[in-house]
Amino acid sequence: MSSIPILKRFGFNIETEQKSIYPFSPVYKIDHYIVKRTQFPIERALNLVQYITYLERSSIDIVTPVKLSFNNPQQIEDECFVCYPFIEGVAYEGSDEQIIQAGELLGLIHSSSTIENRFQLEEYDVFDFNYQEVEEHIKEIEKFVEFYHVNIDTLQLKTLLNRAVENQVSIRNSTISWIDTPHDFKANNLIYKEKRPVLIDPDNAKWIPRAFDLALVMLLFHNELASAPNRVFTSDEWNLFLSGYLKHQTPSEEESAQWEAIVLHVFLDEVMWLMAEVEKDWKRTEQRELFVSLANVIANLEDYPL
Repeated sequence: MSSIPILKRFGFNIETEQKSIYPFSPVYKIDHYIVKRTQFPIERALNLVQYITYLERSSIDIVTPVKLSFNNPQQIEDECFVCYPFIEGVAYEGSDEQIIQAGELLGLIHSSSTIENRFQLEEYDVFDFNYQEVEEHIKEIEKFVEFYHVNIDTLQLKTLLNRAVENQVSIRNSTISWIDTPHDFKANNLIYKEKRPVLIDPDNAKWIPRAFDLALVMLLFHNELASAPNRVFTSDEWNLFLSGYLKHQTPSEEESAQWEAIVLHVFLDEVMWLMAEVEKDWKRTEQRELFVSLANVIANLEDYPL
């Protein structure tokens, strides 16, 4: 879809096509505003706005839609778009202080969760992976590993992912805590304003197991950000993140006991396809380094306890 009619719907009289500032989805910066795709259909987009407005009123540093003389968000054909303020600040660079502050922010978000999905966010329900999917994805990963001469033990990776398939039903049936959360809590979705992180992309909000949100952070917090290290957190950095998080949330005994199985499940859901299906990532040295780090970390999860 052309950017021009989208932006005009929000009152921006742009006559030339705008280039997205994000390579994976339409995100347009106009003056001090960001117009981007959000959840679809409009009912879900409006539920999302209610949720993030609730977080903002709970003193969470998060963007919310700007007040316009036009509807915000809006459904445009078969997509929904929203206009947020552009947040001035600095990107994450991996300092100890930034890591701790990010952990504190996620802890505050989790501590603000409603009990029964008050905002009717989409409920996570991906517990149906099978061994054939693992086999097919590993074959694709093996091709990239061989072509780019990358040091990843694909046999070990396959064993771990098959274990994740085995465990998914028991995780689904467990009593681990579920929360509403913006999800996709990664460094590239944070801007540090006055030395405090602001969440600038809350549009993947879900009702999801709390530990899944943490596992995604552990695995992909450094993904797709040039100023971040080309690797997963070190174990020391993970402990720094947790030191901030634990100021506001305490994992349950069951979450801690199932932590390794949970991390493997999130890898199965969020990382396996990334390594198998996005060939252009393998062409980039920094992303190959991250993939190696990911494979090493899930083989040594005892170094990353919850």
